[in-house]
Amino acid sequence: MRVEIGRPDATTDAEAPAVRVDVLETVVQLLGRVESDGSSDAFYSSLCEAVCRVSAMDRAVIFRYDATRRRVRAAGAYGLSLDRFAEAHVTVESAPIARQALEEDRVIDVDAEVARRELPATFHDLLDDATLVCAPLSAGGRWSGVILADRRPRRALSDEERHVLWTLGKISSLAEAARSATFQSLRARQLQERIDLAREVHEGVIQRLFGVTLAFSSEAELPREARERIVVELQAALRDLRRALQRPLGRSAPETGTTLLAEIERLQRAHPDLGLRLTPASRQSPVPRALEPLAQSVLAEAVRNAHKHATPRRVEVSLHRQDGLWTMEVCNDGVHGRPRSAGVGMGLKLAALEALQAGGIVEFGEREPGTWRVRLAVPLERP
Repeated sequence: MRVEIGRPDATTDAEAPAVRVDVLETVVQLLGRVESDGSSDAFYSSLCEAVCRVSAMDRAVIFRYDATRRRVRAAGAYGLSLDRFAEAHVTVESAPIARQALEEDRVIDVDAEVARRELPATFHDLLDDATLVCAPLSAGGRWSGVILADRRPRRALSDEERHVLWTLGKISSLAEAARSATFQSLRARQLQERIDLAREVHEGVIQRLFGVTLAFSSEAELPREARERIVVELQAALRDLRRALQRPLGRSAPETGTTLLAEIERLQRAHPDLGLRLTPASRQSPVPRALEPLAQSVLAEAVRNAHKHATPRRVEVSLHRQDGLWTMEVCNDGVHGRPRSAGVGMGLKLAALEALQAGGIVEFGEREPGTWRVRLAVPLERP
């Protein structure tokens, strides 16, 4: 039995290769092993294994844009360690074969000699006498990444193998679209929760306080029963307000799977021109584990804005912990002659909302002439 699935090129339905049911069953079986959610490395590593098993490839790695870390990263691998790509800096500019596969929406295969011209130099030691294949991960005009796979000895792809790889790319992209829809649904639910909070405060707390205000506005002396009623209403209003304010009002920073120190090291490699450094004393004030995602989010936005809006010679990160307060400051010295709004982007403002969720604040502005500071301050829970 064969299932007909359309091709990315202009072939007619009669000429289009088919994807066998056993191929789809293999994919489903492998992905069914993944117990964690679809955004995990396990999902993409299983997809890489499926690529190798159904298309006779030896090794495969998926590169995709990670919205949480705000960069392209290796999300899964099969036949080689994913750690091999942990520090890889890959873009469509540094990997032209990826851009071509995505723009033309087709699977491209090249030999090792061509591959060395198409991939960053950090990957050249992995290339030998093999066929390198690049399959696009895209759906509905939205790019999410590519699958890179190889096999030895060099052997050109058959039409069926090429179509299977293209189809697997679509499956992955559709899964990505489903996750995006789920995220948007979550955001809509959070918005509804905030609307419900506003309604609860208005219908409960505000109405109680309005009644108390009316009672106090009367010129007549209040009888004992009325005063007691006012006390009851005020206590009820405070109770309702306290319960309402226990709800989360802002978004929380998503988990990243890394640490602030590791992220600083990565950013140092990615932006050597910024002079990014961590002050030596900062290691005495490590990031509380619960604040790691928030600290990384603020750091990423501060560095991104320094790179985009300023021309710093030095970007300095300092961490402090004192009197139950943990702080992180990111200062850059590149705002000479620039407007006071330099270094403020929407991402930094969203990070400020994330800080509010943790009970902290984010401050940003010109600390002294020429120096722009982003400061995160979060009170620590006392034991």
